Amino acid sequence: MHPALQGLLTIALGVGGCVAYFYLSNQFLDRVLFPPRGPNAGRNINRANMIRPWLFLGPALIALGLYLAYPVVETLRLSLTERVPVPGGQPGEYDYNFVGFANYAQMMDEPKFWEAMRNNFMWLLVVPALSTAFGLLAAQLTDRIRWGNAAKSMIFMPMAISFVGASVIWKLVYDARPIDQEQIGILNALWVGLGGEPQTWLTVPLWNNFFLMIVLVWIQTGFAMVILSAALRGIPEETVEAAIVDGANPFQIFFKIKVPQIKTTIMVVWTTITLVVLKVFDIVFAMTNGQWQTQVLANYMFDKLFRANDWGVGSASAMVIMLLVTPILVWNVWNARREMR
Repeated sequence: MHPALQGLLTIALGVGGCVAYFYLSNQFLDRVLFPPRGPNAGRNINRANMIRPWLFLGPALIALGLYLAYPVVETLRLSLTERVPVPGGQPGEYDYNFVGFANYAQMMDEPKFWEAMRNNFMWLLVVPALSTAFGLLAAQLTDRIRWGNAAKSMIFMPMAISFVGASVIWKLVYDARPIDQEQIGILNALWVGLGGEPQTWLTVPLWNNFFLMIVLVWIQTGFAMVILSAALRGIPEETVEAAIVDGANPFQIFFKIKVPQIKTTIMVVWTTITLVVLKVFDIVFAMTNGQWQTQVLANYMFDKLFRANDWGVGSASAMVIMLLVTPILVWNVWNARREMR
C-alpha cells in the first residue's frame, strides 16, 4: 500500500476508533450498567455520572502508564542490572544480573560523562537566558512597529523547523573550505573577508559548544517571543500611562513597570526552555556527534545504549537526565496550580 494511503487509513481508523469507543462505552454505561429508569433511576444516573469521566480519562491513563510510567520503572531496573549473554543460549538471548549501583559508579568514573555534565551546565546557563532575553526584546520591539506581525512571523519561523533541519542549515553556515576555494559558509566568508583564514568552527574546543547553542537559541527565541508578547499585551494600560505621567522614560517603563508584571510568565518560559536544554540531543548528534568535547547527556546516553551496547550505564545516564528534569517539572506544576487559585 502507498505510504500516503497508509497514513490516511491510520488517521481514519484512529479517529473512527476513538469516536466508536466513546459512543459505545457511553451507551453501555447508560443502557446496560445503569439504565435511567425504574425505582433506582436517580441513583443510576448519579453512578453513571461518577464513572463517565473515567471513560474519557481511561485511554489517556493507560497510554501514560504504558509509555511513561512503565519505561521509567524498566529503565530504573536496567540501570541496576548487567546484561550478559546466556551461556549456550541463542544469539540475542540475554540474562540480567543485579549489580546495584555499579553502573552508576562506572558512569561516574568516565571522563565523557563529566564532559557531558559540564557541557549541559553551560547550555543551561546560556540558552534559556539568551532565548528568554531575545524573545522578550523581540516581543517588546515588534509591538512598537507597523510591520510587527511580519517580523514576528519571521522570528517564529525557526520553530517550524525540526532540530535536525536547523542543524543542517547551521552546519552550512559554519562550513569551511580550503583557503584557495570560495567559502560557502557565511561565517567563514565573513571571516575571510576580514582578512582571516578559514576555520573549522565546530572543532574549536569550548567555542564549538557556543556555536551549537546558537542553533537552539535561534529556534527557541520565537517560542519565547510569542508567549511573552501575549503577556505584555495583558499588562493594564493604566499602569503604563501612570508611569508616563510621572515622567518615567521608556527604559524605566519597561524594566520597572512591565517586566515585574510578567515575571511569572518569564519564569515559565525560562523553565520550559531549560527542560528542552536538558534533553537536547538532535543538534549535537547532527552537527558534531559529541566529538571535539561537545558531548551532552542525551548523546552520551545514546552512545552507551546503541553504540557500546551497554544498557546498564546507558539506563543509568537516562535516570540522571530524569532526575535533573523532575524538579523543574514539579516547580512548573506547582506554579501553575498556584496561579489558578
